[in-house]
This record gives sequence, structure tokens and C-alpha cells, in this order.
Amino acid sequence: MDQNESSTLPRRTLEYLRRGWSSITEAALVRITGNVREDLPEEDQQRLAKQIDECLEGTGGDVSQRARAADVGRTYLGLNETGRRNFLQLLAREYGVHEYELALVMDEWRKLFPDGDPLQRYKVEAKLRRLLKSPRIQLLSQFNTLPEGVKFLVDMREELIALARQDPVFKPLEEDLKHMLASWFDVGFLELKSITWDAPASLLEKLAQYEAVHAVRHWSDIKNRMAADRRCYAFFHHQMPNEPIIYVWVALVKGISDNVQALLDIRNREVEEPDEADTAVFYSISNAQAGLKGISFGNFLIKRVVNALAQDFENIKTFVTLSPIPGFCAWMQKQLAERGTDLLLKTERKGLESVLDEPVEQAFPLMCKDQSLWYRNQKREKAIRAPLMRLCAVYLSEAKNGTNALDPVAHFHLSNGASMERINWLADTSSKGFKQSAGMMINYLYKTSKIEKNHEAYSSGGKVQMSSGFKALL
Repeated sequence: MDQNESSTLPRRTLEYLRRGWSSITEAALVRITGNVREDLPEEDQQRLAKQIDECLEGTGGDVSQRARAADVGRTYLGLNETGRRNFLQLLAREYGVHEYELALVMDEWRKLFPDGDPLQRYKVEAKLRRLLKSPRIQLLSQFNTLPEGVKFLVDMREELIALARQDPVFKPLEEDLKHMLASWFDVGFLELKSITWDAPASLLEKLAQYEAVHAVRHWSDIKNRMAADRRCYAFFHHQMPNEPIIYVWVALVKGISDNVQALLDIRNREVEEPDEADTAVFYSISNAQAGLKGISFGNFLIKRVVNALAQDFENIKTFVTLSPIPGFCAWMQKQLAERGTDLLLKTERKGLESVLDEPVEQAFPLMCKDQSLWYRNQKREKAIRAPLMRLCAVYLSEAKNGTNALDPVAHFHLSNGASMERINWLADTSSKGFKQSAGMMINYLYKTSKIEKNHEAYSSGGKVQMSSGFKALL
């Protein structure tokens, strides 16, 4: 053994002892105080499970039960990432429905169906309903007694969504929480508010933070989006008064907008008088709470905002979006890989071959990269425009996921009762715009007299309503 190794051995031994003593001390403190360690090791899980059981037994009445549940909630807040995972895994594994009891009651119900005594059958059905509500939901529903308790549960589900992707054991718990939140966040409980530049800075910061379509770079972006000819509307829940649920940015303009950079321009744009506008353009919709994923609010938001604007501005008769087409480039590249130049019409291939320096299969993917700057070559841009717009129209109207539009934004607006109005060439020349759709965007039209009819046609059979100009692209 050399000198260096000899000198380090005592230090290592002391470090191991220090860690061991620290662990013993922490365990002793846990036993004395009843607190748990932040990573919630197995010994502490057993203690926590006893605490949860006491909550569920309901000893001492509702007030005591809620107080115990609040203590469990505070325990969760004090855990680190590992501890929270262990906590949620405990709920997922040990506090689901009582399967054995459920099976016994189901046997009772089968014996009574369909000709058994109606009163007895009703009693058995009541037992079934009670058993189908898992104990963990009884516990979680009590967490709303915590300060910001509803937001606490929304954030818990956000964490569960990520965990369920990694391990299916978390999926039933995530679904339980989703159903509970869906009942709490019914649209009837939501309040539509117009947000202005006078709103608290903390709320404006959240709008910037949650923006999912067109990034907010600085305060002047927010101020521009709240100018006299701009509006922002959001849904709020009374238990989360400072947290937007979903929100939409609107531009009040003359005519249908065809370029998002022009709408967002903070230097050269002149603020217009809203009373002179004839069109409301919805150019960005963002879900602000990841923990409410899968709970739909957007269709109600747009319809409520259309009604609010129609009441406030008699001059506005047209309601449209200026929407991204997020799946087009991925779809086109897949089609090119499978079909090659058969994807194009003969006249399109001939026109493209005369201006492209490389085969079409190689050139078209470059259209989805702004680094190529192909659109600044007038001859190339002219030859490329018609084929790309036709393919985009085909993608939007014919590419399907079952009977639904394959493009998620298209599906959202069509299911809300919109129609496809117009594809706009080079409407978003940002890096994101090229990557998604070679710079193209689409206007979806919300015509108030046809929203319900369009919704029914699409929802029942996937029928897409489109303007004559859109049809001409096909």
C-alpha cells in the first residue's frame, strides 16, 4: 500500500461513518417527530401509509379528516423528486379500488339482474358505485383544503402524466385524478376575462411563460399584443384566480390577415382604431396548465370570445384564425420517402426540374429549413409555390387519423365548427414556421351561423368544410 492510499483510507472511513450516523440520526428524528425524510424511503412510507389510513377512516368527523389530509399534502410538498415518485407510487399501488370486494358485489348484482327485486338491485348498485371510487381519490379530493390546493392537484397530475409514460403503474392514478379535475373544471365553473396591460405584472409574466405558439421575447411583445387594436381573453377558475387556464390572443384588423410577422411587428406596425376593424383574427391559443391536459376548454373559449367580440364591436363580422400547420413537413417528407416524385403532378415535376439543382426528393425537405433561403430566389420560389400549397391542401383535407384530420390544429378547429378558408404562402418565416410547414399558415373561418352545422358534419363523419378558394388548390 503506498503512502497516498494509506492517507486516504481514514478519510473514507470517516465519511462512511458520518453518512451512517447521519442516517441513524435522521431515522431517530423521524420516529420522534413523525416527520418523513425528503426522499421517502420504505420505512417512512410505512409511517405515511398509516397516516393515510387514518385520513380515510374519517375518525373525528369531516374537519379532522380534512386536517389530516392537509398534513399528508404538506408532507408531499416537502419531498424531493424521488420522494414524490415514491409517494405517488404508494398511492397507485396500495390505494386503488378494492378488487376482491368489488368482485363479490358484482356477483351480487349478476344474481339480481335483470329480474331481481328492484330495491335490492338499487342497493347493490349503490355499493358498486361506492367501491368504484378508489380510496386515493377520497384522499386527493381533501387536498383542496391546502392553500392553492387546486393548483397543487393540477401540478401533481402534470408530474403523474410524465411518470405514467415511464411506468404504467401510475396510469390508473393519473386517470383518477384527470376525472376528478374534469368535474371541477367544467366550463360552467370557468370565468372568461379580458386581460389588459393594466393587469398585475405577475399575470402578464405567466402569459409570456405559458405562450406555446409565438414566443414572447420581452415586455414590448406583451405590450404590443395588448395595444388598442389587440385583445387577450382567458378562462379562470375561482380556486385559481391568479392562474389562466387557457387563453387566446386576438387582433382586430381590416381584412383577413395572411402574415403572422406583420401581426406581431412591434416596430413598423401602426395601431389601428378597433371601431374601424371588420375582422377578428385569433392568432394564438395556449393551454396554460399542463396538468389539465386532455380536458377540453378551447372550443368553449373560442365560441365565448366570438360572442363577446360580436357584442362589443358591431362592425366586426368576420372571425378567423391565423393558425400554424405543425404536421405538414413531417407528413410531406414521409410521403416523399414512400412515393418519391409520384407525389407530384407531371406538370409540377417538369416545372421544378427546370429550376432545382438537385432531385426533388432532396430539394423538398430543404423547403422546411429556413437556412436554405430558397424563397429569396424569385424563380425558384415561383416554381415551388403551387406544388407546396397543393400538397398542403391535400394534407389538411385528406390526411386522416381515423375520421379526424391528422393535423392536430386542424382537428381542433374543425371539431369546433370552423371551415378551412385559405392557405397563406410564407405567412410565418420564423425558424419554427419553416420547420413545421415550409412557412405556410392557414385561416380557419368561424361563421357564427354555421358553427354548429360544421361541428356536426365533422364530428359525425369527418366531413371537412372548405371555401371555394381552398378547393381550387386541390
